[in-house]
Amino acid sequence: MTKLDFYGLHSYKLGKDTYPGKLIVIEGTDGVGRSTQAEMLRSYLESQGYAVVDTGAARSELAGKGIKRAKEGHTLGAITLSLFYATDFADRFEKQILPSLKSGFIVLNDRYIYSLIARAIVRGVDPVWLKEMYGLAIKPDMVFYLKISVRDLIPRVLASKGFNHWESGMDFRFGNDLYESFVNYQTKLIEKLDEMAKEYGFVEIDATKEPQDVFLDIKNRITEILV
Repeated sequence: MTKLDFYGLHSYKLGKDTYPGKLIVIEGTDGVGRSTQAEMLRSYLESQGYAVVDTGAARSELAGKGIKRAKEGHTLGAITLSLFYATDFADRFEKQILPSLKSGFIVLNDRYIYSLIARAIVRGVDPVWLKEMYGLAIKPDMVFYLKISVRDLIPRVLASKGFNHWESGMDFRFGNDLYESFVNYQTKLIEKLDEMAKEYGFVEIDATKEPQDVFLDIKNRITEILV
């Protein structure tokens, strides 16, 4: 595994034998179905005899609950929000991700640092500063990117939980109302994730399909890294 090389900055190799486990990431924008695919993938891997640990943003003991409470007030600035998520990631990385990889587990991560960085950049946060904050991150063995357009995303969100303040980018008022802000914010976010997908070699999965068909595409590709 290697340190992540953001925006052309130097990366270096870590000893492969140090991490016998596999780090698998499912990325994608809000409402695209990441959690559903992560759950299906975990069940499949466990049925094949693999030991699996799953994790995701805002799940750390140190900062997870604090992030959720802080977001309830709709007052967090972009820098504070970024620091909260970086703290959450660092805690999970130190206490969960790295120990599990060293023990030979498959670590299944519902959103890694890519979405966190993309969200922050769209909100105007300095990319170099973000790189420094997430400098401890290691390169995943595989990143599945659930790719979807805003046009296809909207009916899916409306059919489930509807638009909310943060997923619509209303903290930065990307539009005059929730719908307009959602469209503009998600468009920018998806554009940034598309750029990352090309730069870092994500495995792009058509997320407009039915969930079972999306999972079949993931299952067919994951055999490339399983031993």
